[in-house]
Amino acid sequence: MIQPSIFNRIGLAVLAGGMTLALSACSGGRTASTAPTAPTTSTGAAATTPAVPAVSLSLAAQVGQKLFFDQSLSGSGKMSCATCHDPKFAYGPPNGLAVQLGGPNLATAGFRAAPSLRYKEYTPAYADLLDNPDGISAPGPGGGFTWDGRADTLAAQAKIPLLDVHEMANAGSADVVAKIQAAAYAALFQQAFGSNVFADSVAAFTHAAEALQAFQLEDPSFHPYSSKFDLYAGNKIGGTLTPAETRGMAVFTSTKTGNCASCHFQGAGLNGSSALFTDFSYEAIGVPRNPAIPANNDPAYTDMGVCGPLRTDHLPSPAGAANRFCGMFKTPTLRNVASRQTFFHNGVMHSLEQVIRFYNTRDTNPEIWYPTAGGVAKAANDAAFPAYGLITTQYAGGTVQKYNDFPAAYRTNVDSQLPLDGRAAGSAPPMSEQNIADLICFLGTLTDGYVPPQTAPVSASCVN
Repeated sequence: MIQPSIFNRIGLAVLAGGMTLALSACSGGRTASTAPTAPTTSTGAAATTPAVPAVSLSLAAQVGQKLFFDQSLSGSGKMSCATCHDPKFAYGPPNGLAVQLGGPNLATAGFRAAPSLRYKEYTPAYADLLDNPDGISAPGPGGGFTWDGRADTLAAQAKIPLLDVHEMANAGSADVVAKIQAAAYAALFQQAFGSNVFADSVAAFTHAAEALQAFQLEDPSFHPYSSKFDLYAGNKIGGTLTPAETRGMAVFTSTKTGNCASCHFQGAGLNGSSALFTDFSYEAIGVPRNPAIPANNDPAYTDMGVCGPLRTDHLPSPAGAANRFCGMFKTPTLRNVASRQTFFHNGVMHSLEQVIRFYNTRDTNPEIWYPTAGGVAKAANDAAFPAYGLITTQYAGGTVQKYNDFPAAYRTNVDSQLPLDGRAAGSAPPMSEQNIADLICFLGTLTDGYVPPQTAPVSASCVN
């Protein structure tokens, strides 16, 4: 858990910290990048699309850029990497679907929500005992790519959707390579990886994944560090936080209210610039089951994250045996979180406010997040019944099916850090209404594309 003193040692006032981006690059010929960036909204300023700094891309990254936007590299011929990782949406999904549709006819639902591909450049390989960057917490599961960390590099991650029958649905690596060989950029691929690269389809497929990795590491649109928080962290003009945003940052770091920084801050970085807002760790928080995912129609199916079923090296053995990894999913970065439309690994929630309220009231008001069995639906909800939960009908009697997507055998794995500290139902939640409003304001400062207004606003929800 990160304490406020950690933030202070990094050198920024009001409990903030920083780290400078050092762009990775591959060797080879280079050209200017033309990848689009995301138009986003920001606290105190209108939506904008700031100019992208010109950057020289290696030959490998140039190939990766072509691959990333090529819809022909799919079984349907209509799906590219950018379909689910749209640069206009911070390289995240462009819609509010819990899971995206893929497959040969773009009609096959996936299993998990598509994460943003921004700010992945410092993610370490997965380890069961990764040192926590806060320097305080004990080592635990951390690092890796995808929600369960089963890929150790961006290149390894890139291979997964290309071959997955629920995503780009290619028949195999040779199928992908044949499509690249027929593409207009085949000569560029050969220039980057050798004139005989297509002679070995396995090696060529590996090079394609490396090219996608190079593009993501080199192109600044994947790590623009252009939020209001970045101006604040760098003591730059326009980076003054409002009173509401400052209070929200205090909630973010406080171990008595939001405690978000315990998992969502990484301040021990390179050369001193902005934080990643993830510590790469894995947590089990008991997110409600999402009926919008077709796989969940089978009551025997449960997505348990690190312990399967998509990841297979940490499966319980025998089935149902104790396993400390079950229910754990990767902590995502909170950068651009205010612009997302789906949240958590299963996309069960669709607004930032709802997510924060879940953290605040999962234990104090479980009846608004999980279904009730055996009760009687009231004709009308009581006036005090919250309207912001997943459950909008109030029940008399019955039993709340808390952790309804988490087998009972593994519920001891549930994280007990505040605000999800297991306090009794009906008790006061850790965050007040003001805390929640302020925290939302602070998280809004993490949205890329911020342009300071010419005149600072004097009245708005996130000003005073």
